[in-house]
Amino acid sequence: MGAGAPVVSGAADAQAPLLVDTGTTPGVAVVTLNRPGRLNAVDLRMAEELRALWRALRHDASVRAVVLTGAGGRAFCTGIDRDVRVPQPDPPYAQDDPLLGIGPKANDLWKPVVAAVSGLACGGAFYLLGEAEFVVADPSAVFFDPHTTYGMVSAYESVLMAQRMPYGEVARMVLMGTAERMSARRAHAIGLVSELAPPGGAVAAATACAAVLAEQPTEAVQGTVRALWSAGQASRADGFALAPHLVTLGNLPEERQAELFTGRVRGTFRTR
Repeated sequence: MGAGAPVVSGAADAQAPLLVDTGTTPGVAVVTLNRPGRLNAVDLRMAEELRALWRALRHDASVRAVVLTGAGGRAFCTGIDRDVRVPQPDPPYAQDDPLLGIGPKANDLWKPVVAAVSGLACGGAFYLLGEAEFVVADPSAVFFDPHTTYGMVSAYESVLMAQRMPYGEVARMVLMGTAERMSARRAHAIGLVSELAPPGGAVAAATACAAVLAEQPTEAVQGTVRALWSAGQASRADGFALAPHLVTLGNLPEERQAELFTGRVRGTFRTR
């Protein structure tokens, strides 16, 4: 794809894992995670299409800001699809994580991304939220990290959220697992969410912000995004370097994880 070539909208294919609307708001691409039947969990196809989309948007001069949201209203994203199986190398020194490359920064996209959250945002959703410039949510949004409940180390998610939230709030969320959910109101109070939109209004509010960003000189905007991201680069790099070893050492065997997941008792969480 050459410089200045437009990204082809996926909005016409209702079965596509990503829908991309570049024609409604000038300068803004609205990217929708489109697996509502799976609460927008990321499978391998969606992961690959996210990587390809971010790389394509780098070259699309007509897009100067992005809104990222989830289809269906029940969830923004619930992390990796539990049916995904990724073979891992035998030595404990390497780990293949299909979510590591799904964010815009991981693909060298420095156009600003505004996340619009309704419903559940949990687990691997933080790979995406952690690489957005800011988050807009409506009152239905709830945030939690189930890793520890199912015998998994929350490593990359913790590192990314430690850049966005006070330490104690991150620690409470990742250690409490499925026992507790953070409400949109609480997330707004601690700074994870920058704006509380009316019910059902997260995408509209995020798009209004993105439209302002798209009107600014894009060189200045992208330079500022990169400067902000670089401020935490060293701590992220250190955390990510250690993460594979912590995951290898701390994760229960997959069979035991599956037992804990299938044996969970629904509706026993507290929302704060």
